[in-house]
Amino acid sequence: MKKIVGVRFRSGGKPYYFDPGDYELKRGSHVIVETVRGVEYGTVVGEPREIEDEKVPQPLKPIMRLATPKDDEQDAQNREKEKSAVAVAKEKIRKHELEMKLIDVEYTFDRNKIVFYFTADGRVDFRELVKDLASVFHTRIELRQIGVRDATKMLGGLGSCGRELCCHAYMADFVPVSIKMAKEQNLSLNPSKISGMCGRLMCCLQYESDTYSWLNRKLPRINDEVITPYGMTAKVQSVDVLRQRVRVIVDVNDEKEIEEYAAEELKFTKRQGGGNKKDRNDRRSDRGEKLIKEELRELAELEKKDN
Repeated sequence: MKKIVGVRFRSGGKPYYFDPGDYELKRGSHVIVETVRGVEYGTVVGEPREIEDEKVPQPLKPIMRLATPKDDEQDAQNREKEKSAVAVAKEKIRKHELEMKLIDVEYTFDRNKIVFYFTADGRVDFRELVKDLASVFHTRIELRQIGVRDATKMLGGLGSCGRELCCHAYMADFVPVSIKMAKEQNLSLNPSKISGMCGRLMCCLQYESDTYSWLNRKLPRINDEVITPYGMTAKVQSVDVLRQRVRVIVDVNDEKEIEEYAAEELKFTKRQGGGNKKDRNDRRSDRGEKLIKEELRELAELEKKDN
């Protein structure tokens, strides 16, 4: 067994693991560690814990030391310098008329390098910009292009739910999200309803995806034919996934009536996933074909960007 501890360098950033050695560490402790970028100032995200040797992330470097008040002061100064660096970089970008958007600036703890994060629609020739920035800051300059999801993770904000964005608050890595997850949860397929601030499919679509997928396998599809407890053939009008209830249309004395049953009371072919072309066309029958095509085109573009 090997003892490890997680250290995070930025709010909402991915935690990296180190060997705590003999240091007494607790959540929120500040430490100095060595990374591929050099010496860094980080925050412990949890109590040290033991894991099996084969699961130890490699390479596992040791904690150099606990941060001193002087280290805390230097980190605070770096944060102030980053704010002024943002203003300088934006001015230089305007001067060179570059099609790029500056997202954030990050100093390494020892100030040997400054990293400028930006987004752009395509490749950007920023060689002259780098020269200008180097002449101002007199240190190594790195410009790193990131995607819109990473940019939103850095900037943060409030989601449509009113809470802080998941990616900024606690998510270490982005999860794969697909349109199928929205369909499984009977959500509106309007892109504006299922897209986050980054313009991509919302990460929270994945949270209950497995549960809904399991529950849906126990329900019939819309427009499927089922057999009621009284032996009558009925057509499924709607389903309540969480309550596992099904509304069906039955013919009674040449009149159509709507009845509701628990899914376990009905006889039908269990879902195996996927569905054939006829099933999909039946589910679309109540909506205009033109509107469907437009929505699916927009959704396909969103899914393509996510992948």
